[in-house]
Amino acid sequence: MKYYGLIGQEIGHSFSPAYFAQKFDNEGIFDAHYHCYPLESIQDFSKLLKQQPLLSGLNVTIPYKTAIIPYLDCISPQAKAVGAVNTIAFDKGQLIGHNTDVFGFESSLTNTLLPHHKGCKALILGTGGASKAVQYVCQRLNIGYQLVSRTKGKNLIQYASIDANILSQHLLIINTSPLGMHPNTSSYPLLPYTALSTKHLLYDLVYNPSITTFMQKGIDIGATVTNGLKMLELQADKSWEIWQNNVT
Repeated sequence: MKYYGLIGQEIGHSFSPAYFAQKFDNEGIFDAHYHCYPLESIQDFSKLLKQQPLLSGLNVTIPYKTAIIPYLDCISPQAKAVGAVNTIAFDKGQLIGHNTDVFGFESSLTNTLLPHHKGCKALILGTGGASKAVQYVCQRLNIGYQLVSRTKGKNLIQYASIDANILSQHLLIINTSPLGMHPNTSSYPLLPYTALSTKHLLYDLVYNPSITTFMQKGIDIGATVTNGLKMLELQADKSWEIWQNNVT
């Protein structure tokens, strides 16, 4: 029997166990199970490894996508370039970090962009591990971007600085923060939404609920919106592919 799972905080709402259970059922895989392993702190990771010696692979979510790196034996070149890990492969006693968020986000984004988004710039809301993958993809696609954060920092702008002029120059707005995620569904990034247009695309990496307040405010203006479910499905399938390639 092989065990896979997800580590993070407040992950009881995660889609991953049900998604992989259905995947295993559809593909006739009867020797694999997928569970959530909530960790209060990243220091609990070593304890988890001792408690679950049959682990064959893990996904990593908020807030550990960067904090997990020192606990790994090595990381893939792409994960190193991103600076974040969301997938761990167990290979001959070694823990190898990968980033499948890149694949999931790039594939889903390119299928969502409309012709008038060609050459557009993006506002990336948030600076955590998911944001790092989004930044990497934007660089690959030659999409200029501006990072937005609640705190001051180098190369950052704060939400209070965003006005109609900035929004007019950034037709792609990507929320990588957990704002709006279940159960805190009433929260949302503080933007001047009335300055949005029908040309804007609002991409929310949050997938639960399926329509966040951030997305609804875009819908009210007539903007294009999408959530992070397709990205999660794509990154999950890529994670499974990596784990299977490491079966010994």
